[in-house]
Amino acid sequence: MLIESHFHAPWWARNPHLQTILPKWLRRAPARFVPERFELADGDFVDLAWSGDISQGERPLIVLFHGLEGSIHSHYAKGLFAHLQRQGDEAVLMHFRGCSGEPNRLLQAYHSGAIEDAQALIAELGRRFPGKPMIAIGYSLGGNMLVNLLARACPKELKAAVVISAPLQLDSCADRVNQGFSRVYQNYLLRTMRHNLQSKIRRQAEAGKRWQPQQVQAIATLRDFDEQVTAPLHGFASADHYYQSCSGLGLLARIPIPTLVIHAADDPFMTDAVIPRPEQLSPMVRYELSRRGGHVGFLHGTPWRPRFWLEERISQWLQEQTQGAIR
Repeated sequence: MLIESHFHAPWWARNPHLQTILPKWLRRAPARFVPERFELADGDFVDLAWSGDISQGERPLIVLFHGLEGSIHSHYAKGLFAHLQRQGDEAVLMHFRGCSGEPNRLLQAYHSGAIEDAQALIAELGRRFPGKPMIAIGYSLGGNMLVNLLARACPKELKAAVVISAPLQLDSCADRVNQGFSRVYQNYLLRTMRHNLQSKIRRQAEAGKRWQPQQVQAIATLRDFDEQVTAPLHGFASADHYYQSCSGLGLLARIPIPTLVIHAADDPFMTDAVIPRPEQLSPMVRYELSRRGGHVGFLHGTPWRPRFWLEERISQWLQEQTQGAIR
């Protein structure tokens, strides 16, 4: 179902850019986590961040996926991690390849539809904690990846999911971040993406054969990066082919488990093209749309005591699923 969200932006944070930027500066405390390197079958690895010791039994394990060039240190990830830890919940975040602060071994990276690493991790978690229910949470790019996972190959261990500020129509999002003030976000992301690729060119001969440093430095938009790097690196004919193949919008109808989707209509990374029609939703999907909230923002409260509505809503949803479908 598609319903109006209960979130309402306060008078002091009604601008979408304030909603998007302020949380980064309001969350200054470092994340507390236990690291683990998870080796993949192809010889690469992803780094995990654990909230602490994980129990056996029926207590749900929350599995988090961050956004483009994110990590456990991203404001939304460390904020939710700290919130879950305060509540005694158990969680693990999977860094996408190359996002933990150490370059991954292979040329392959990650993208909005790459579900294989998440599949491998969830299968491993199922072996370590047999019978333990899991709930997946994906932010932004990680949310679109999660929609692909749920719709295409939903692991039996997953009992529910949350998708937040996901770019479900990738082509329109690539165009949107190249307009107006949103170019600030694009440039911020591209600096990291170009830097990481330049590092691979210096370290890996295959990367040096594919791209020249000057070519990489000249990439000025996310669409250009996807055209020149993401698409050919991961077997797509072009950026448009990648966008068409991996956009989650058309997959929402195929989601088989209870899934909460949270989105703000003023998200500066996106247009209304990412908002589904009611008939595009699976009966298992609850899509909550707010007029304001920015990109992974959703600040409320007062200027002197701001609150993070996303964490409150996610906790409420987790409690509902734990009391309902999971138990």
